[in-house]
Amino acid sequence: MNSKKRNWTPYWLLLPSFIYLALFFAYPMVRGLVLAVWDDEALLPMRTEATLNSPESGNIHIGEQVEILGRQGNLIPADEEVVDNLLTETWFRVEGETESGEAFSGWSSETRIRVREEADDGTPLAGTVRTKLGSGADPLTTLYSEPNEKSDVVASVEPRTVVQIAELTTLELWFNIRGEEDGQVVEGWVPSRFLQIFEDETRGRIDRGTAGEFTTEFISKMVNDRFFWPAVRTTLLLMLLIIPAQFVLAIIMALVIQARLKFNSIFLYIFSIPLGVSDLAAGILFFAIFTQNGLLNSVLQGLGLIDTARPYLTNETRYWILIAIWLAEVWRATSIVMVIVVSGLQAISDEVLEAAELFGAGLWDRIRYVILPLLRPSLQVALILRTILALQVFAVVVALSGGDVVTVLANETYRQYFELRNNNVAAAYAGFILLLSMITSVIYLNAIRTQEEIEGDA
Repeated sequence: MNSKKRNWTPYWLLLPSFIYLALFFAYPMVRGLVLAVWDDEALLPMRTEATLNSPESGNIHIGEQVEILGRQGNLIPADEEVVDNLLTETWFRVEGETESGEAFSGWSSETRIRVREEADDGTPLAGTVRTKLGSGADPLTTLYSEPNEKSDVVASVEPRTVVQIAELTTLELWFNIRGEEDGQVVEGWVPSRFLQIFEDETRGRIDRGTAGEFTTEFISKMVNDRFFWPAVRTTLLLMLLIIPAQFVLAIIMALVIQARLKFNSIFLYIFSIPLGVSDLAAGILFFAIFTQNGLLNSVLQGLGLIDTARPYLTNETRYWILIAIWLAEVWRATSIVMVIVVSGLQAISDEVLEAAELFGAGLWDRIRYVILPLLRPSLQVALILRTILALQVFAVVVALSGGDVVTVLANETYRQYFELRNNNVAAAYAGFILLLSMITSVIYLNAIRTQEEIEGDA
């Protein structure tokens, strides 16, 4: 018996779509949501010794104040990127002879060597050993086998001894710190690049970390941002103003095109013109209309309705800014809804509309009882698409208000990301916009259901 061979062609045809969705939709969305609730630099691991290879002795949160217990210089690996905020110290490998004529060679911190001779490029060539101050201080300067105070001692040199500087190296300082985490005392070594050392050099603060943890801090910052609630109110208000007006106009425009009047194609071309205009261009266009020297004032002055030009786009006339944004969005994006409605109307059989007219249904009755019910699938798509676009309105708002007088959620997302350089809070704003989009989509899908969907639930 021959088994039926599976046809893999449909799966291969769908594979590019899955790859596209994974790379350009799923991954950015997941990455954005993670960014909103995950702090990559929340914790700084401490080491038992002043090396990255040593075991961890604990973690401490950024912003915590710590006590400085000690310090040590470590070589900076050649393949490691040097950052601006690390603290360094320079060590010299010096050579010379003691007063008894015994040769010595070893490493000493630059703080113990006074440079007396330099090359043309500033490289130190020779110097003398500094004198230690203080009556109880050991007058001898210790030389080490390596640029590290924990390495073997190779010599002890008298003050004012003349030395030749054979080599120099720059070390990054590591600090032995002690702090408190979750009520417990923690202690360990950390590089200087993660610390802010106070002036007394006995205390400091954790400046940034290298380990992450789940947090609601960024969501809290978003909600407590002084622009958050004004942006929410303005965004929702624009949705309530824009979407109903667009749907009424889109249905009227679609019915005009569907009526197959003379020069019908001209109406389609005229209605579709805004589709070729970008958000920013539409904002600039309406700015030119509503600015103090714009078209609106010119027309009103020409008709004698006003004596002097009035300012419309100011902090004192915020309602005019909202009106301008509303008009710009209605003009720009109604054509998108119209195209979807026209495609839905074309799917309605002419026989159905003729039958309704034959049974005495007027235009309004045909629209209400025949056309709109049959348009439900198209209206679902149009509502979801238009709501998402309304939640993302940005360029028009910036062009007409500068993004300060009137702000929306998309504008605050941009402000946090570009101006404040706070990627996590920007991701929280983006996630909130996504949440609103999903909630409204679910509401539309349940409120505007087709007869088949209603019967299927029953």
